[in-house]
Amino acid sequence: MKEDKMQKEQALELANVAARILDDKKGMDVTVIEVGDKTVIADYFVLCTGTSNTHVRALADELEFKLREEEGAEPNHIEGAEGNVWTLLDYGAVVVHIFTAKGREFYKLERLWGGDAV
Repeated sequence: MKEDKMQKEQALELANVAARILDDKKGMDVTVIEVGDKTVIADYFVLCTGTSNTHVRALADELEFKLREEEGAEPNHIEGAEGNVWTLLDYGAVVVHIFTAKGREFYKLERLWGGDAV
């Protein structure tokens, strides 16, 4: 039980670092939501909107680089990098979703998961 709490705290820390990196790179509407009580996929989702397909790619690249440099974190998997409408970076307990505005509106993950913003 104590170990689970520590892992969840580490996941929240990583989610908050990811959110800061995206915000620093001018990502819009950066949100961290807790989803661990609804799925085994992750404890937290980090959501962010880029201003264009190019910005989505730049956000994903910067996030991957900075998390490796600052936290020693490597993504387990990256999805959607080709189209840049929705790029997903899976860090295990933290999954980062970077969208264009149209992509975020279409998929509506905040509504779908109904998570509590952290």
